[in-house]
Amino acid sequence: MDRSVSSYDSFGVPVPGGDLHVGRWTAGDPAAPVVLAAHGVTANHRCWSLVAERAGFTLVAPDLRGRGRSGTLEGRAGMARHADDLVAVLDHLGQQKAVVTGHSMGAFVAAAFADRHPDRTAALTLLDGGLPLPAPPAGTTPEQALAATIGPAATRLTMTFRSPQDYLDYWRPHPAFADDWGPAVEDYLVYDLVGKPPALHSSVSLSAVEEDSRDLMDPWVVDRRGQQAPSGTVFLRAGYGLLAEPGGLYPPELAADHARRYPNLEFRHAEDVNHYTLLLGVGGATVVAKLLTEVAG
Repeated sequence: MDRSVSSYDSFGVPVPGGDLHVGRWTAGDPAAPVVLAAHGVTANHRCWSLVAERAGFTLVAPDLRGRGRSGTLEGRAGMARHADDLVAVLDHLGQQKAVVTGHSMGAFVAAAFADRHPDRTAALTLLDGGLPLPAPPAGTTPEQALAATIGPAATRLTMTFRSPQDYLDYWRPHPAFADDWGPAVEDYLVYDLVGKPPALHSSVSLSAVEEDSRDLMDPWVVDRRGQQAPSGTVFLRAGYGLLAEPGGLYPPELAADHARRYPNLEFRHAEDVNHYTLLLGVGGATVVAKLLTEVAG
């Protein structure tokens, strides 16, 4: 299999409410398999660029509705809606099946895709998401849990920036990027901006983030999708979390519990990367590309 990427292009796919913007990194081998990838809750499709550069497959990744160039799509969000949008991408490409993967919230989307469209799922891979997250402290209301989940993002999504450089300077001190800041990170961040200077702002819709966050916090639905995930589904956990804190989004004890609860899944660990650099750092992207190439077969 030719591991080189011969081209990158982007295109629109008609979905309810408008056109979904999709990026595609095409493998040099025309017979290479297709991997369909979903990004995180405030991310965009450019988070997959380092993985695509190391891939043995064609990688197709949309800006999910409410993000990036799909930021103005009309209609509600939610895991089921995103999953059905991904089916529209496959239909547009004339592709019956694909390996489906997702990172963070995108992993919950990927799990919903496999649950709703098993006949379109060649294989499933979950990257630091898609399974129940740690339970909130006892006595926490759903509203409080939602506020704790989206609070920091909600603040950023209401801010404006005078220039792309100002936005990069805002992000630069983030501990997750301390050892992995580079062109791929900057490309991903600048792509998020819309509007005109001096009032640039994130493309991400706060209402879509709220809808999606409520959806992925439904423990019964998330658990059921994990139970019904295809046998051999790989769950890849990052060793460090959103702020590069040890333990990660899925602490070792929770990951061990999940391994017992979901015997249909294969659990792997990328201990030296954090939640962001699992995709946006060279080391993490290399691990993910190797995993997806293996799964795509």
